[in-house]
Amino acid sequence: MAILSKYLKNIRLNPPRVLALGFGTLILIGAILLNLPIASQNGESIGFINSFFTSASAVCVTGLVVVNTAKHWSLFGKIVIIILIQIGGLGFMTMATIVAMLMGKKISLKERLIIKEQLNQENISGLVRLTRYVIFSTLLIELIGAILLSTKFIPRYGTIKGIWFSIFHSISAFCNAGFDIIGESIVPFVGDFIINITIALLIIIGGLGFNVYIDISQRKSFKRLHLHSKLVIVITLILIFTGMFLILLVERHNPDTLASLSTGDKLLASFFQSVIARTAGFNSVDISKLYDTTGFILIILMYIGGSPGSTAGGIKTTTFSTIILTTMAVVRGNKDVSVFNRRLNQDIINRALAIATIGLALILTVSLILTLTEEGNFLDLLFETTSAFGTVGLTRGITPNLSNVGKILITITMYLGRVGPLTMAFAFSQRQKQPLYRHCEGNIIVG
Repeated sequence: MAILSKYLKNIRLNPPRVLALGFGTLILIGAILLNLPIASQNGESIGFINSFFTSASAVCVTGLVVVNTAKHWSLFGKIVIIILIQIGGLGFMTMATIVAMLMGKKISLKERLIIKEQLNQENISGLVRLTRYVIFSTLLIELIGAILLSTKFIPRYGTIKGIWFSIFHSISAFCNAGFDIIGESIVPFVGDFIINITIALLIIIGGLGFNVYIDISQRKSFKRLHLHSKLVIVITLILIFTGMFLILLVERHNPDTLASLSTGDKLLASFFQSVIARTAGFNSVDISKLYDTTGFILIILMYIGGSPGSTAGGIKTTTFSTIILTTMAVVRGNKDVSVFNRRLNQDIINRALAIATIGLALILTVSLILTLTEEGNFLDLLFETTSAFGTVGLTRGITPNLSNVGKILITITMYLGRVGPLTMAFAFSQRQKQPLYRHCEGNIIVG
């Protein structure tokens, strides 16, 4: 009993472990609710594995679905899904903090440590103030997004349905979830500038991270921004427009995607697909009909994902840029890795390499297992797995046809992608104390 008591105490005091278990508990609660007959339009239970998959996709703000969200789920089911998306996007500790503040309770040190882990903060000072800012800015941005979307949805669907559609898709876009209740994502609006740009901007803002918002609002000048914010903004813009150019270059003559569109609509569709590939699973063209070259481009973008402290998944933009900068420094023969006149700490470089390696190993392992359990070519399975890890939600059409084993594997991948591979490693591994000595240096030949 003493050993068990000590183990349970460690669980409570380990922030990464609390985060991992918290997201898992939330997924389970969502699965139970979605498994109820009232959650389905036909009044029949969808089955626990399917409800568990959908709940995980919502909590992990992914967007992969085994049934059509618009056609299968009842109003109750859709409300459960959007609540799970909102909690999953903000983080369950942020929502718990809201409740605590409304009840007038003080936030304990242990709770502050968990919030620090969830929001990727370096210290615990100002965390409650940051949480208030996160909540207020999220609701404000989602409200503005809903108002803009309503200018198009209300005339098309009527007042009540138009407002509901606007709220649902604004929350889903900002939280980078990609769930839609239109039934075809935004394919019917492929040339609609307002809807495409509004959803794209919500996704971009949601994927930047709350630290960047605060930095921009306080400093109001790019030169004065912290290094993190500068790097996030620059790499985000590079990835968006590089992806846009490559998608347009490859798909411009594809009769099933861009060929029939006007020049303006081709640019808009390419921009939109580039944005959603890194963070959210909306789409304005049929992803299953993209050329394989484009599919592989999207896989790279999905693997990179959004930025730390945001609603997005993937290895994160700063991780990717750190690896690129390190590679460039080695090629140039520079001892230090520098950017914007600042030198990166070796611990940051090591962490980036660990995240990228663990993420790549997870994706390849799950993809290889899926080749044994599922039908379909390897690119489609790799695409599906990367989409799950990056909590993106794009699919080349194989999600509804996954076996139960495949659904469980993708569910686990979504969960690991949302919590973070390194966080999971920290949560359930035994951290060794630093030795009091260092081994003699040795040389090996690489390359």
